[in-house]
Amino acid sequence: MEDTGLDGIPPRIVPVLDSRFRPAVLANHAFRERVHAAKNPLSIRLALEQSDGSVYPFETEIFAETDPRSAANFACLERLAKFLLWSRGGFRIHFAGPQSLAERLQRHFQETPDGRFDSHLIGERIYGKPIEVVRVEAAGIPAERVRTQSLGRHLEGCRIGFDLGGSDRKVAAVIDGNVVFSEETAWDPYPQPDPQYHFDGIMDSLKRAAAHLPRVDAIGGSAAGVYVNNQVKVASLFRGVPQDLFDKRVRNLFIELQRAWNGVPFEVINDGEVAALAGAMALGKNAVLGLALGTSMAAGYITRDGTVTSWLNELAFAPVDYNPQSARDEWSGDYGVGVQYFSQQAVGRLLGVAGIGLEAGMPLPETLKHVQELMAGNDRRARRIYETIGTYLGYGVAHYADFYDFEHVLLLGRVMSGSGGDLILRGAEAVLQAEFPGLAGRIRFHLPDETNKRHGQAVAAASLPHISK
Repeated sequence: MEDTGLDGIPPRIVPVLDSRFRPAVLANHAFRERVHAAKNPLSIRLALEQSDGSVYPFETEIFAETDPRSAANFACLERLAKFLLWSRGGFRIHFAGPQSLAERLQRHFQETPDGRFDSHLIGERIYGKPIEVVRVEAAGIPAERVRTQSLGRHLEGCRIGFDLGGSDRKVAAVIDGNVVFSEETAWDPYPQPDPQYHFDGIMDSLKRAAAHLPRVDAIGGSAAGVYVNNQVKVASLFRGVPQDLFDKRVRNLFIELQRAWNGVPFEVINDGEVAALAGAMALGKNAVLGLALGTSMAAGYITRDGTVTSWLNELAFAPVDYNPQSARDEWSGDYGVGVQYFSQQAVGRLLGVAGIGLEAGMPLPETLKHVQELMAGNDRRARRIYETIGTYLGYGVAHYADFYDFEHVLLLGRVMSGSGGDLILRGAEAVLQAEFPGLAGRIRFHLPDETNKRHGQAVAAASLPHISK
């Protein structure tokens, strides 16, 4: 195991197919405990700034530079900054701490492959400039500025809701909150270089839903990625599109679709946020973390007062495993990030370890379908895959609880379908009970009922646009 100076702590419950798993939550807790017990811990502060002026501050402690254990400081800081960037967002990191750490963190974003990926996608693509680390004194850390807003829950009128995933797109026609039509259509958006493929697919679904409505008053949609005022900033659905075509066609694709529908109220946001909204609507509760285990991983967060923030919540790229030899994400190149543990990619990664041999290159949806069929027959190999993901999830949720204030976790996505989903849920609950009893008494996991599995996210998406009276 590569020596980062940040110890990986073996979990009390070891994933049956991954004995090398080193949960981020355990490493972070152990590091904080050792630092707190040191004679002269050093307080550091970070504040992530977004282009709209939102600021998220975070404070922690590290070893003093004279402490022999200070070799772990940078690894802790880098993993923390990574998590904060993908969960909160921002292009500027204000840093009150040792100058040497500030300089090293800046070099990380400029010189390392995974750091440059973060700087390009988060900094340049979302906020318009590369990530910069600004060294300040503690008094110079900007104050917290949080922008929140109400989300959706508008059900009046004739609406269309759609949800764009990596293996299928869903659409629903809704009249005053009642679903009159819904449909799921397979597609393969990731490798497509021509945006017309995406436009035509979405338009086809919208037209099929509109055929069941007397009129279309509003259209709402959810899709993986970051969307600002219906503009596409970053989205895995379009990863196969060359940059020049992305700029010319994809960036304003949903604005183009809105024009094609005569300018009706039209709103598209991240699918994780819509998943959390669907959960809050179904449960009648707030403080919800929504996690969708699909082709990729999506996450969304509804605050205690029922609003959403300007945070990114792109937990697919946020680290949950601190073993440097763990699986690396094919897109970002980084190790131990959420998508490799909470998606169809996790299922595919665990196949060989479980002893399931499939044809090389089989698409992930087909791979998952095969594993689900094995699971329906109570195949032990398939069970071990779901048990492993359940253990991952328990430690992942405990990690997220250090950064989000939630009481409910809604689990969505194809990986959660069938009896395998029940195994994942039970495995996550077992981890909380064994390792984090305080969280076990506070956090509740939820699976959507059959109605919400079929319609919930599309209905929530349909509720996004406000119709002016």
